[in-house]
Amino acid sequence: MLRSLRLTRPLAAKHLRACSLSSKPKRPAASLGVVRLDYNYPPAPGDIDSPLSYAYPVFFRAVPGLTFATCQDAVPKTGTPLPDDVMKGFVDAIKYLDQDKNVSGITADCGYFFNLQHEARKHTKKPVFMSSLCAAPSVAAAYAPDELIAIFTANAVKLEPMRDMIKEACGIDPEDKRFIIVDCRHVPDFGEAVDKGDKVDIDAATPNIVKLAQDTVKANPQLRAIIFECTELPPYSDAVRAATGLPVFDSITTSNAFMASMQDNPLFGASDWQEEWDGKQEEYTLGDNLTAEQKAKLQSKPQ
Repeated sequence: MLRSLRLTRPLAAKHLRACSLSSKPKRPAASLGVVRLDYNYPPAPGDIDSPLSYAYPVFFRAVPGLTFATCQDAVPKTGTPLPDDVMKGFVDAIKYLDQDKNVSGITADCGYFFNLQHEARKHTKKPVFMSSLCAAPSVAAAYAPDELIAIFTANAVKLEPMRDMIKEACGIDPEDKRFIIVDCRHVPDFGEAVDKGDKVDIDAATPNIVKLAQDTVKANPQLRAIIFECTELPPYSDAVRAATGLPVFDSITTSNAFMASMQDNPLFGASDWQEEWDGKQEEYTLGDNLTAEQKAKLQSKPQ
């Protein structure tokens, strides 16, 4: 009986506080904005481009001309700058998600968008987390300096030039001995498909990703956590968690963490101050929310 009272008191107090807030205008439900590459494919649940990956509203905006290769090479100072029209499209996407959709935070559908993290922050006051690497400092802080963290990436060669930028933006050095960079380029049924922009057969790729994770754990007994840098890796996160027993951080957990910081907690605190989401995602096809002129510049045509 006492245990039951302890559980219900916070909710009762929360209900009483709700009465004093009910007359005030409610804040909108927390929502996520996703900047998309000029790349059209059928995303699976768990993929950052699938609305089924989220328990909150998500809105998308593609950038014409911003291909996977272009995004990979856009490393500040040392890489190839985006063409002016592509950069304008990227800035327009940030402003659209911020101002037109009033999202609570902004991410992107490729880990290499981290190359544009600094640019995105210039055009919004909302939190910007272009890559799951934004969560790396928190993950690192949770473990001792001699404990290891693995970063799984679609292409380790392309990640290396981003080192200085990651150090500046995140305060961590991916080449520090505590970080193990795991290259997924040669994973059967995954690496080549991602590199070519083809659809990945998730059922076929899952045991191969899991084996790579298990081999990494076996080779590194001090490994304590895994970060999936590539945004096409989250569909495998649960399988890797089950197989290794380690926490796996990815673009979805990163987005969820930021969204949770802007959502009403039903267990305690103020209540009835935020609109409830109806559970219906806005339908999206690549090219939606673009003008006819912008759509014409898409290299990956809507299906």
